[in-house]
Amino acid sequence: MIEKYFQDKHNRNFSMAMIWINGGSDEDREGKKGLNQILCSLLTRGCEGFENLAFSEYIDSHGAELSLEVLEDGILVSLKSLNEHFDKLFPLLDLIINKPLLLNSQFQKVKKTTINSLKKDKENPFNIAFENWRKIVYLNHPYAYNSSGYEKDILNITYSDIVHEYENFKNRNKYLISNCSRSNNKSFELLNQNIRKDRFFSTQIERNNFNRFVSTYQKSNQIILMIGNQTCPITSDEFLPLKILESYLSYGMSSLLFKLFREKNGLTYDIGVFNPLRKQNSPFLVYLSVSNENALLAFKILSELWQNLLHSRIIDKDIYLAKIKLESSFLFSKQTLDEILQRKIQLIGFGLDPNFDFSKNIKNINSQDIIEVTNKYLAKPFLSIYGDKKICNEINKMWLKNF
Repeated sequence: MIEKYFQDKHNRNFSMAMIWINGGSDEDREGKKGLNQILCSLLTRGCEGFENLAFSEYIDSHGAELSLEVLEDGILVSLKSLNEHFDKLFPLLDLIINKPLLLNSQFQKVKKTTINSLKKDKENPFNIAFENWRKIVYLNHPYAYNSSGYEKDILNITYSDIVHEYENFKNRNKYLISNCSRSNNKSFELLNQNIRKDRFFSTQIERNNFNRFVSTYQKSNQIILMIGNQTCPITSDEFLPLKILESYLSYGMSSLLFKLFREKNGLTYDIGVFNPLRKQNSPFLVYLSVSNENALLAFKILSELWQNLLHSRIIDKDIYLAKIKLESSFLFSKQTLDEILQRKIQLIGFGLDPNFDFSKNIKNINSQDIIEVTNKYLAKPFLSIYGDKKICNEINKMWLKNF
């Protein structure tokens, strides 16, 4: 049976319920990437008692919000409405998960919409560079693929694939969290009688320099650089040292990346670190875009920065500031009910205590801890670049020399 959790510390005029379902795009089969994305889109296109338009009109008529998001590790379902309407709307969560219509006619529409959306994504050079980066970092691993799938794969997905995947979907572990304890009294039959072990995948990290570099040639006035590697899951003791490193590099105008690339050299306005929470090995990625004329200088600075992170400890005052900024970010994420519930239900799905406070352990981490995890995970990074062929080839030469 579904595990239920309640968060009801404050009086609010609205209520929320979120469901985390273990298994998201990591459940997509080879050649069928995007299967779970299409399935989840179909769940909101009609259920028992509501056809497609009737369902959406019922939600809208109560001023409510219902969303489903497919992530690498799971699926997040969220319902939000004013308190006075929540009792009427809450049973819809049961219906869309256990009694969806899954009509073939709606499947064809979702399939077409998904393909159009993927075509738009191809217009973003950052998406292209990131897709290439994670494919070489997470070779033969579910994290190597876009959660929304790929046009070629979507075209291969049939209606029978959806029906088969829904049978898999019904047997996944599910967790409910809400700020409304009345939800516990509702009929909610999200049963999970066939509990199965989550799948884990091993990924080869050590590769030669050639296989750790990928480039996309395109006539453009900008060069996009993405460098990093896979690291550790959120459950690891090494999670916090990496988050402190992320804070040191990218949080605010006092961050090292801002000072090096924007304040000191005026090279870029688009720079940061991508280090999301993952059940398995999380990516740690530094990204930036620069003009063609500044690309070689930017990569030279980036290379020197990377070597300093591997061989020099961060000084105490910078560690202290990075910790303060990280603690502030944790507090900031607790400002809205949406963020609170989403964080808690995701932790539950990852097998952690939903009330676990990461900030309690920050003070025990020092510069030695950070340089150890940096050398463990980032000593042999992967680089993806996008832009002018001649400049990309020059960067490749510098990459082979420095990395």
